Amino acid sequence: MADIMTSGSEGDLPAQIEEVEALSSIYGDEWCVIDEASRIFCIKISNDMEEPKLTACLQIILPTDYPSAAPPLYQIHAAWLRGPERAALANSLEDLYVENAGESILYLWVEKVREFLVEKSQSSETVGQQEKVNMTAEEEVEDDEDIPDYRTLKLNTENAHLFMDHANDDEVPSIKHGGTITDRRSTFQPHLAPVVTPRQVKIILEKLYENKKIASATHNIYAYRIHCEDKNSFLQDCEDDGETAAGGRLLHLLQILDVRNVMVAVSRWYGGILLGPDRFKHINNCARNILVEEGYTVSTDEVTKSGAKTKRPKSKKTK
Repeated sequence: MADIMTSGSEGDLPAQIEEVEALSSIYGDEWCVIDEASRIFCIKISNDMEEPKLTACLQIILPTDYPSAAPPLYQIHAAWLRGPERAALANSLEDLYVENAGESILYLWVEKVREFLVEKSQSSETVGQQEKVNMTAEEEVEDDEDIPDYRTLKLNTENAHLFMDHANDDEVPSIKHGGTITDRRSTFQPHLAPVVTPRQVKIILEKLYENKKIASATHNIYAYRIHCEDKNSFLQDCEDDGETAAGGRLLHLLQILDVRNVMVAVSRWYGGILLGPDRFKHINNCARNILVEEGYTVSTDEVTKSGAKTKRPKSKKTK
């Protein structure tokens, strides 16, 4: 990986070094240096309670012009953290950055996440959500297939999830909803939208969660791929939303199909019966179906009949 510390104001690197040293001193073993040259760090945050014990991992990439002109890039990893709450926590971190623009804000972010964990552990919903996490873990035991390791995607500055991107992309892309698949009382439904910036991904998620039925789903798994033509590279990421490994598999499907500038989400309403590996099949089949329906790729039958190559996806560029 190229060293990202090649530009930025003269005071940014010393400020970053000072902040990292302070955080390392404050948090000890909870603070982890993933790639010092590329300024990639991670901290494990807990609510400091025995029951219920909630933990989240905040992964951070410091851009060259942080803190003077740019926010950190970040991701929040927590199997129990679901859609609307994840968006609410991300928004609170954004608000902190806006309120303290130009200043070092990692300590404030860490403590904001910790405060969120404490509040969550005290809420009446915690027990029910923990049961969902346990259910998902039980299902995962049934699945002995090899699971691709997509953690490396999150160590790449081009793939880091950046909710702070305030480009001219406030227009909500058109969201399409596909047909459902039902198996043993579990129901799966795909959703698709064209995207050209990570911020549009956030806008789409917020729009989806305005739908009470989608917001009530046990899991809302999603993945996206955005093609950066100037760099001939991709911004891509995924989210399990508690359905362990499902997001990575969905992103793998998008990569295999070589679809571009698109986000696909799959909602699952759990029916009380464990599906084992079949749940991954249904998630990917839903995603493939809506990609075919919206012209981002062709069906297997069409490829067989005509020998056609995968179509380039239609995408909606922001003016």
